[in-house]
Amino acid sequence: MSKSINVVWSLEATADLKYIFDRILDKTKSKTNARNVKNDILNASKNIEFVSQYQVDEYLGKPFRRIVVRHFRLVYFVENKSSIIILQVFDSFRNPTEIRR
Repeated sequence: MSKSINVVWSLEATADLKYIFDRILDKTKSKTNARNVKNDILNASKNIEFVSQYQVDEYLGKPFRRIVVRHFRLVYFVENKSSIIILQVFDSFRNPTEIRR
């Protein structure tokens, strides 16, 4: 099956990914660990084959969906049948009401 989904990362989601990488690097002192988590998150977004592949986000509802990778949540917006926007990436241990919108 050829991929026909256009995945766009928002500036906020890109900054979130950098923050996660830096935080893991700071805590573990391992670039390998930080890189592995970052790559797992990026690969999850690259492997989306259809826009409704993942669950509707329980806090935001439609048209927002979520992907859980390790203990991180990627929230994406379904723009249309062939395009999504990754809006935010955050640690799913955080209280969702504290997440900046």
